[in-house]
Amino acid sequence: MYRTIICGIGMGSRQTAIRLLRRAAELLDEGGNVVVMHAIENIPHRHLSGIPEEFETTAIVDAERKLVSLCKELAIPATVEIRIGVAASVLVSAARERSADLILLSSHVADITDYVFSSIVEKVVRHAGCSVLIDRRPDQAHDGSAPHEEDALAL
Repeated sequence: MYRTIICGIGMGSRQTAIRLLRRAAELLDEGGNVVVMHAIENIPHRHLSGIPEEFETTAIVDAERKLVSLCKELAIPATVEIRIGVAASVLVSAARERSADLILLSSHVADITDYVFSSIVEKVVRHAGCSVLIDRRPDQAHDGSAPHEEDALAL
């Protein structure tokens, strides 16, 4: 179906990451490629008073190690790319640079910051030059069920 898929994965739920990677593999054309993207928000240096200088480097190495390991565990061939910047901009730029035909993201339960600043998903949908697939899991906050134990496991 799709030749190049940008799969945006955060360092939150392991189950969400697994679900996104499997979905990307299912949607990929034979010979196509999955690019797993993770954005580390840019921290203005004037606010770094309590954060070690090597924070960004450590965060990049850690995220890359975890995502490469997960792709190998699932036997999903993918390129893992970690960038510093605003997540929505990073995803849209990566899709444009690679002529991607799909960006795959996961939604989350909206909170007040989404209404004030808008969500990453909303910004990607608004600015992407390709199709965007938003993977939604059942909203447990609204159906009264407790989150699955696996969903709480962070990458």
